[in-house]
Amino acid sequence: MKNLKLTLAALTLASLSFGSFAADLVQSQPGDQQKVGVITVSGASDLTSLESSLAAKADQAGAKSFRIIGAGGNNQLHGTAEIYQ
Repeated sequence: MKNLKLTLAALTLASLSFGSFAADLVQSQPGDQQKVGVITVSGASDLTSLESSLAAKADQAGAKSFRIIGAGGNNQLHGTAEIYQ
């Protein structure tokens, strides 16, 4: 029971802190942010996992937001996004 409480507390804290630092997906460049680079990912099986992979990479780069500028592929998808700070 004690382990369950600790696990739930840890998951709650992790989800709160993750949400506060996650890069936002945008449709156009935010007016108050500057483009700081381009990221790419490959090997995604569907569009949802491609978006998640790009979001994770944008977070790793310290971006506040990202905009997907290209996606393609047959069985394995690849995507490109601009990142903003």
